Amino acid sequence: MSNAAPTINTNNNDAEPTTNDYDNLDYTALTDALEQTVFENFDDGLYIGMMSGTSLDGMDAVLCQFASDSENTQQPLQLITSHSQNFPARLREVLLALCQPNGTAALTPNFDEPNDLVSELDWFGWASREYSEFASEVVNTLLQQADTDSESVLAIGCHGQTVRHRPQMAVTLQLLDANIIAERTAISVVSDFRRRDMAVGGQGAPLVPAFHKALFSDSASTRILLNLGGIANITVLPANDDPVIGYDTGPANLLLDAWAKQHIDKDYDQDGAWAQSGQVIEPLLNQLLEHPFFAQPHPKSTGREDFNLSWLKSELQAFDKTATDTRYSSADVQATLTELTAISACDQINQFISNQKQSSVYVCGGGALNRYLMTRLQAHLPHWAVTTTTELGLQPTWVESVAFAWLARQTLMGETGNLPAVTGARKGVVLGQVCFA
Repeated sequence: MSNAAPTINTNNNDAEPTTNDYDNLDYTALTDALEQTVFENFDDGLYIGMMSGTSLDGMDAVLCQFASDSENTQQPLQLITSHSQNFPARLREVLLALCQPNGTAALTPNFDEPNDLVSELDWFGWASREYSEFASEVVNTLLQQADTDSESVLAIGCHGQTVRHRPQMAVTLQLLDANIIAERTAISVVSDFRRRDMAVGGQGAPLVPAFHKALFSDSASTRILLNLGGIANITVLPANDDPVIGYDTGPANLLLDAWAKQHIDKDYDQDGAWAQSGQVIEPLLNQLLEHPFFAQPHPKSTGREDFNLSWLKSELQAFDKTATDTRYSSADVQATLTELTAISACDQINQFISNQKQSSVYVCGGGALNRYLMTRLQAHLPHWAVTTTTELGLQPTWVESVAFAWLARQTLMGETGNLPAVTGARKGVVLGQVCFA
């Protein structure tokens, strides 16, 4: 039997294959030919990546192109354009409510919303549609800014909004309707990245370390990346062939932003100036560090289910009952939360750099813009330079969006997107569901 892929005559639609035709087909060669046709064309085209993280500060989107794996290039990534847009206030309110168990119980429909929004599932459906319409708007704005048409983009990698993450139950839920985005943008959408990893025993998070390895690893030195989004997580990229290590270290912007919103009516503490004006409450810091998550071994992941404003308020109430001196300001609490982020991250980082020669920790995420937090990180890592991923060629605010563009590319190419050593999965798997335009 010939190894050449069989040709299929499509010029005569009336011609039916005979039984002998099927008997003579080389199915292995046919499959190989189809894989070459489908997957190789997705190697170095344009991709869009989208991310709205735990901090819920808005939607980030990038249009980018990756160099073919076979190319020997010093520029593996070209970031063509980027765009960030704040959530509509009502959508953000509902998303925040959905992130808390029974959080929608306090919601009531506005006059222009359906009257039958009475259950958590009703609100989930409403928010899924609104989120997807908003994401479509962001994509179309991005394309307009880049002067690029939808036909030039191979796929959108959209993470969706995590509203529940229970790795101990092997459950994770990202709110999104990829069908709406595909219809509104005329671009195929890859989504639902996390559950396939969970299906093989993983935690479904973090997924970005696989991208960190592909883009930032260096055979000459160990590199550590610290992502400061709503949650903080680290990626350890060894210089040798040791497995990549990555996991969540604790809260970051989600507590800082929530406390700032409640007390100074700002979405975030710009440059950490408010926190810097306060004093760290050491007994409270020690109490917060007793949260069971910090003592868990990796792989591990967390979210708003563990760290949220309600948890913080309960901790403050418990502190007030036991402390001999409870005179503190809201700025002192912000300073303490900043120190909680810095210490919980650096305690983990120091485990991997004690025997390493001096190098750098590269920070990404919105927390990289918090100058005070960066100084606290440097204070706890005195022998390593604390810098940002700008030094590696990618601005810190776009790393996660680019990561999900890369993960979408991995999916379309039939390549694995998880790192079992990071997520705890039994094996590497192709992640994501594809909704074709």
